[in-house]
Amino acid sequence: MTALHSGGCRCGGVRFETSADPNHISYCHCTDCRKASGAPVSAFVGFMADAVVIAGDTLRRYTNGPVTRSFCGTCGSPIAYTDKRLADRIYFMLGVMDMAAYYKPTQHAWVREQLPFVHMPDGLPRHLSTSVPRP
Repeated sequence: MTALHSGGCRCGGVRFETSADPNHISYCHCTDCRKASGAPVSAFVGFMADAVVIAGDTLRRYTNGPVTRSFCGTCGSPIAYTDKRLADRIYFMLGVMDMAAYYKPTQHAWVREQLPFVHMPDGLPRHLSTSVPRP
């Protein structure tokens, strides 16, 4: 695989790569993402899961309902999330991408849960709930 897109955790214990282009880049303001990231807003880069290779023996997972979040068990970096309702996709935290500045979000999700002091006047589309329809 010739990786066009790659990333990993702070300590290097988890790495991932893909030659596929991202199919989704967005901000998320939901409470669950805030709890998982510790940040007032999260940003994600989505790919088709079968096009991604993940390596590292420190990768750990936490499942809550249909969502599984992965992180490095050594340095604690949040890595990605998957959703059973979207089994063919994986969403990486934008901040763990090697070339993070390359991935400009195109929309906001869960703005009804956005913190009142977060102001992002970027003109991007805003979804009251999810930006990715689930069955």
